[in-house]
Amino acid sequence: MKLGLSILGGLALVFVGIQFVPNELPAVEMNNPGDIIQSGIVSQEVSGLLKTSCYSCHSNETIYPWYSYVAPSSWLVAKDVREGREELNFSTWQENDMVKKLGFLDDISSEVGEGRMPMEIYTFMHPSAKLTDEQRDLIVTWAEDTMDVVVEEEEGLEEDLDPEG
Repeated sequence: MKLGLSILGGLALVFVGIQFVPNELPAVEMNNPGDIIQSGIVSQEVSGLLKTSCYSCHSNETIYPWYSYVAPSSWLVAKDVREGREELNFSTWQENDMVKKLGFLDDISSEVGEGRMPMEIYTFMHPSAKLTDEQRDLIVTWAEDTMDVVVEEEEGLEEDLDPEG
């Protein structure tokens, strides 16, 4: 009994102690004029799905739940958000060139279509982010169709810049 209380007390001290280990969550920015949704290439339905299932890791508009402020889960949340934004940040969409945008759309199509995104650990903690097969299909179709739109936009820009066009 005494040993069990000592172990429990030790664990409690460790838990309290790790709260003082510095951990900085990536900054939240709600004003993102270069956001993909601001670009006009996302339907309202797909926009809602992206906001619900993708934006907490893949945008500057992260909504941090309570456990994001408690170590050790805060360390995992910060790592996942940093890595998610590095892979794809919807908030900086318009800063990317055509090739990058096409790559992102291809990745979205395969990652969402094959069920790798959103990640299971995320949907376990955020059940509203779980996508139905129909929602997955909608995002995949949008991503594939949008590849053509991105190419057409680029061609249109080139024609506008061509003095002989």
